[in-house]
Amino acid sequence: MAASQGRAAAGLLTRLQTSAPTIRTLSSSNSCSQNVPSCLWKLGRLNHVAIAVPDLGKAQSLYKDVLGAQVSETVALPEHGVYTVFVELGNTKLELLHPLGEKSPIANFLQKNKAGGMHHICIEVDDINAAMTELKEKKIRILSEEPKIGAHGKPVIFLHPKDCYGVLVELEQA
Repeated sequence: MAASQGRAAAGLLTRLQTSAPTIRTLSSSNSCSQNVPSCLWKLGRLNHVAIAVPDLGKAQSLYKDVLGAQVSETVALPEHGVYTVFVELGNTKLELLHPLGEKSPIANFLQKNKAGGMHHICIEVDDINAAMTELKEKKIRILSEEPKIGAHGKPVIFLHPKDCYGVLVELEQA
């Protein structure tokens, strides 16, 4: 299963930046691909994987007390309808999400997934506005008209999961 998820993630990253049917390898080069005109923006590192949890206290305890991770304090983000907690992993983070308010998208997610589960991935970009423009041109649906300020105090957008092979993708300004 991990191998198929890895292949799906690699395919998603390729679709986000290419419009021509070429095979790409992930590299640190500045161009998107030698067969495609250069992009005005660039994907960066995986910032976090978000997990919706039905009991935030129990989830914090699992990562802190059982697994020994560094766990942040709970932060309310009313404009997103969530409480967030970050778990530091060294090379990336986990974001634990819990509903805040009646219209929380996480409440809807947890109604369908009672035990919780992976909600989205977040990838950094060097120019979120250029990314929005180009992705709209490539018919990738963005779930808001403008970037919103995310949990790290930086602009973020979300890409429709139906356009990203079933994965809700958050792009965050690096």
